[in-house]
Amino acid sequence: MKKIIVPVDFSEQSEFALEAAAALANRNNSEILTLHMLEISNAVFTKADDAKQTETIYFLRLAEKKFEEFLDKDYLKNIKVTPIVKQFKVFSEINDIAKEHEADLIVMGSQGASGIKGILIGSNTEKVVRHSEIPVLVIKHNPILMEFENVVFACDFSEEAIEQYNRAKEMVKKLGAIMHLVHVNLPGSKFKSSSEIEKQVANFLRKAEGSLEKINKVNYVNDYTIEKGILNFANVMGADLIAVATHGRKGIAHFFEGSISEDIANHSTLPVMTFKM
Repeated sequence: MKKIIVPVDFSEQSEFALEAAAALANRNNSEILTLHMLEISNAVFTKADDAKQTETIYFLRLAEKKFEEFLDKDYLKNIKVTPIVKQFKVFSEINDIAKEHEADLIVMGSQGASGIKGILIGSNTEKVVRHSEIPVLVIKHNPILMEFENVVFACDFSEEAIEQYNRAKEMVKKLGAIMHLVHVNLPGSKFKSSSEIEKQVANFLRKAEGSLEKINKVNYVNDYTIEKGILNFANVMGADLIAVATHGRKGIAHFFEGSISEDIANHSTLPVMTFKM
């Protein structure tokens, strides 16, 4: 993990994300790119060129000063930190920055159970997740401990999820953790018999792993909702991190259905890492 991007708006949530990124950077000898999105109102662009340039320079200098104060942290002393100030109009451009710098991970803060409200404005965490082609780690609290030992990856074991499974497996390896696979079986129309689930899991592992070596390591949970099944399983087995996949064009939507990953990110007390499908 060579480079980690941390979008910053100088809030408490963005400081949580920065501290979490610092813990990961120290462990992996990574560089942190702190990214501030300078939002200039459309009114500025209707002004004469001289006035527009003067106001833009003012906001840039203000952001640089805030960065200098914000990055004065003891936990950053041994880490290479590169502040980046950009003017953005769409959040897909954060993904462009990630590509340009060949970043491995984006770490963002969220305000917690009131909803997946990003550290920037409104639901911008969701927007970054939607567009990011690299994993996004959502931090909701002060990262007291960032030693990830056990990671839950919730999977429906469809062929569509193979790429995300492989990417999650690689990231978990970089974190030095163990990945625990879980399948949640629901009552009603979505219920599957044991033989149906086992057949689907076997087909998935043959294509994803080339063998059935891990078939006995898959955990099966019965619950009323996928969200509850995943959160309960993560709690019982003492997970440090929950990993989920997202549909880019549909926002933060899990490959199971609807907005399950959004619900997990909202209600989980654990960090949540997303992988775009």
